[in-house]
Amino acid sequence: QVQLVESGGGLVEPGGSLRLSCEASGRSIFSINAMGWYRQAPGKQRELVARISGGRTIYAGSVEGRFTISGDFAKNTMFLQMNSLKPEDTAVYYCYSEIGGIWGQGTQVTVSS
Repeated sequence: QVQLVESGGGLVEPGGSLRLSCEASGRSIFSINAMGWYRQAPGKQRELVARISGGRTIYAGSVEGRFTISGDFAKNTMFLQMNSLKPEDTAVYYCYSEIGGIWGQGTQVTVSS
């Protein structure tokens, strides 16, 4: 079966950067029109972080200007470049393919000094 695997999470100091990757196995499922990143912090609902829709990028207001979503379709991989990280960015980050409605297992991002 097709699965999504995130990587790149970890512990970083405020102001630092991380690059998350999400690779699909089995077959190609990512589309420039239907892929995105979500996150869920303790006690909060899972929320949209960034999404590519119709060739356009959409970002949550809280990450606009700091995060960048992109995809390498030849490698069936999606990325989330996160810069100027804040403690409020601490959460489990999930990649999601709208084709098939498939979620990754999540990767922990912790921003702390």
